[in-house]
Amino acid sequence: MTTTATSAPPEADAGERLDLVADWCRRFTPLAAPDAPDGVVLDVAGAAHLFGGESALMALVEEKLARHGARAGLADTPEAAWALARFGGEHARDRMLPADDPRALARAMALLPVAALRIAPDAALALSQTGLKRIGDIVHRPRAPITARFGAQVFARLDAMMGLAKSPISPRFEAPSYVAERRFADGVMARDQIEATVLALAHDLCAMLGRHDEGARRLALILFRVDGAVRRIDCAASRPLRDPKAMARLFREKIEAGAQGASTLARDPLDAGYGFDLIRLAVMDAQTLRAEQAHLVGDLASPGGFMRARNEDALADFLDRMSARFGAHRVLRLHPHDSHIPERAAQARPAVRGAPSEPAPAPAHAGERPLRLFEQAEPIEAIAEVPDGPPLRFRWRRAMHEVAAIEGPERIAPEWWKSEAGALTRDYFRVEDVNGRRFWLYREGLYGAQPQRPRWYVQGLFA
Repeated sequence: MTTTATSAPPEADAGERLDLVADWCRRFTPLAAPDAPDGVVLDVAGAAHLFGGESALMALVEEKLARHGARAGLADTPEAAWALARFGGEHARDRMLPADDPRALARAMALLPVAALRIAPDAALALSQTGLKRIGDIVHRPRAPITARFGAQVFARLDAMMGLAKSPISPRFEAPSYVAERRFADGVMARDQIEATVLALAHDLCAMLGRHDEGARRLALILFRVDGAVRRIDCAASRPLRDPKAMARLFREKIEAGAQGASTLARDPLDAGYGFDLIRLAVMDAQTLRAEQAHLVGDLASPGGFMRARNEDALADFLDRMSARFGAHRVLRLHPHDSHIPERAAQARPAVRGAPSEPAPAPAHAGERPLRLFEQAEPIEAIAEVPDGPPLRFRWRRAMHEVAAIEGPERIAPEWWKSEAGALTRDYFRVEDVNGRRFWLYREGLYGAQPQRPRWYVQGLFA
């Protein structure tokens, strides 16, 4: 692993400012992480050649961050790069080590002061006062006496610096599965140019996905502005997606709706400024999507199979677009839930999570369920011939309904394992009034068996 670390003056390191610098550095690699209080760590393994090599990349980073007073260091480990950026020579070549050369790394680190180990300042001062001023002074000395006097941190840092211990980078954003990007000599500001670029990048991504029989479930559009600002738009799909036009439509809906607090692109929600010089489209989550000949499957498997598949795709595309426009938390889909309590038998989840993998489980011997189920049962006034019998008439929403036909009861007991206070047994009835309207009523509570007086509710309506 080759890592580039940059340092900046303390006045430029606070909180959000450092995050903005780290976001801007993602133009060089997706694996960029702030390194408080005043640094950014980049994993540029396999990316340096895109900028003309490691020397050119170092020069470009320092040139672009010159106003922050940044210095860069490049080495096989983050600790070594951190040390070179702060304690290395004045020339960039003196702060860059060849990859996969442990001897060069050891020689370079041996010349640096012990403070380059990034240990506590008082420990570094104490080491210097005992004559151990450089890292090379402690490399070959017995570890036990130094550890006993100055703590285990000294050699823990040394091992990490030399690559003997792993030091993972924790980037601000997860690493994408697939990436496609376009760079521009002049900033791009026009909406039609941005949309055309997104569509072209989607074609590139779909080609990569197709080679691995995968489709995108989550996508991210990252736009890097000329002045260093970064804009990010995330979209999700309810099924694996490998259609460039469908990907582009999701971002068009998101931009036009002003998602994530922005206004529409016509009113410049992205704040393009002098334009974007880099546009990146990334697949953040991919799933298996094998090619199918849907028309043959539909024609041979079942009548109408092809049209059913097309309708399912059209519905999924519609849900994805509406989720992008209005927000995933506003477009919901019912998923089965393991509960025999009617109002808990399904849960509303974002549609972009996909369709339910299996039909809703029905309780054993369950009766017919209404087409419309109220989110919360509504109380009614019911008159029954006997206390625990079915209703003869009931008043709901100020209207009296005379019962013409009735089925039931279907008894549903509370979920005792949840220990819900006040939960009562219910007796459900399917009721039809004299006007042909059908209701789903229930009486909550049992006469003589439970202390509360039974009450009647309407919970749903049949077609």
